[in-house]
Amino acid sequence: MKHAPNRVRLTSGRVADFTCPADKTQAFLWDTETPTLALRVTPTGRKTYVFESRLNGATIRINIGTLAATIEQARTKARELTVMVDSGIDPRQVELDRQAAFAEKNAAACAASIATQAQALTVGEVWQVYIEERRPLWGDLHYRDHIDKAKAGGLQSGRRGGGKQLTKPGPLASLMPLALKDLDQATIEAWAANEGKTRPTSARLAWRLLTVFLTWCAEQPAYASLVATRNPAKTKKAREALGKAGVKRDVLQKGQLKAWFAAIQQLQNPVISACPQILLLTGARLNEVMGMRWEDINTKWKGISINDKVDGRREIPLTPYVEHLLSALPRRNEWVFSSARVLKMDDHNIHRRETKATKRGTIAPVGEVLETSETGRIAEPNTAHTRACRAAGLEGLTLHGLRRSFKSLTEWLEVPVGVVAQIQGHKPSATAEKHYTVRPLELLAMHHNKIEAWILAQAGIVFDAEAKPRKPRAVAI
Repeated sequence: MKHAPNRVRLTSGRVADFTCPADKTQAFLWDTETPTLALRVTPTGRKTYVFESRLNGATIRINIGTLAATIEQARTKARELTVMVDSGIDPRQVELDRQAAFAEKNAAACAASIATQAQALTVGEVWQVYIEERRPLWGDLHYRDHIDKAKAGGLQSGRRGGGKQLTKPGPLASLMPLALKDLDQATIEAWAANEGKTRPTSARLAWRLLTVFLTWCAEQPAYASLVATRNPAKTKKAREALGKAGVKRDVLQKGQLKAWFAAIQQLQNPVISACPQILLLTGARLNEVMGMRWEDINTKWKGISINDKVDGRREIPLTPYVEHLLSALPRRNEWVFSSARVLKMDDHNIHRRETKATKRGTIAPVGEVLETSETGRIAEPNTAHTRACRAAGLEGLTLHGLRRSFKSLTEWLEVPVGVVAQIQGHKPSATAEKHYTVRPLELLAMHHNKIEAWILAQAGIVFDAEAKPRKPRAVAI
């Protein structure tokens, strides 16, 4: 096909027939009616309308559009651009200015939209962002506190014998639907006054969590404008409304050890029976003991590696009686205090067993009935321990009270304070203790074995510390 002339009056037929020679990268067909308008075509067959003129001694070329536009529309646009060039205006700069203005307007609109959305952010929405960001830096218990204190409640209670009772909202639940910007000093003080009347202990912890949360918000660019410069939770009025925490006094006295051990050892499930005994004999925190894995037990060097609240992990002695207790536990999975797949009894059977047990003067083994756990380990054995303490006449003794008891009972033996603190995982309280005293496991064991033997003697438990412990047995789940 013969190539079309360079300058013709553009028509739809000529536009359709125009092609680019194979030896060129592009070709132009100029319009005689509008001299600044041309049809540009490439070897691939792509066709566009272009405007070309001279401004300030230089050639400028601007794409007008594809063939989606009609020839007349292209001519009209070319004439508009010609008028601008003839007036000394660069159409390219005009387009850049238009795009910049549009971008600025769009950015302002986006900023306004973001600001509006930020103003509507609720405490609950930001709380979720906060706990997910901080979770890698927290322990499981601290993370769970943040979840529990903000729970909305209203769900069916999972407690045994709870019937159709619903869970209560957490202390912070009433604040979660509020806009973060509205969480001011007066609101928090009114919240503290209300919560302090019914559950001051739980509310004090919730208030501390809320205070740290608001400090974090003030440090985040996205939320800083929504909170007051001065933390609205840190007020004297809020603190006074929640009251002061009382000194915990639940502790086992020397003369109560025999009754307590007798009650705990009547618990039929060895896993639940062993847990409180190990809490008392190690002085460890509940979550430290509950988190023990079999790989943490070193029977060769007589040590236990456990999670530590202060230093991440610490090594404590594996004392003879504790090793004896551990050797009796079933090895179902990686957890020392593992959970078994046993169906939970219904409330009627629970009541019957408790009634029979009460008549016999023994402890009902209801607390040992376990359900399959998602984590593979038992939940905190509070129910079983409370029941055992009630039977022993020691009501009010908590699982954390066993840790307090370990420290108190060591006073009878005049064990060095630093030794007890290191076993329990307390922070060193003196420079010499922190920087200059290094106690190996063998030295800790010398004192710890002495503590354990004394406690067992006071409890009337006859135990041969030299006897070889049994090997833990593997049990199918």
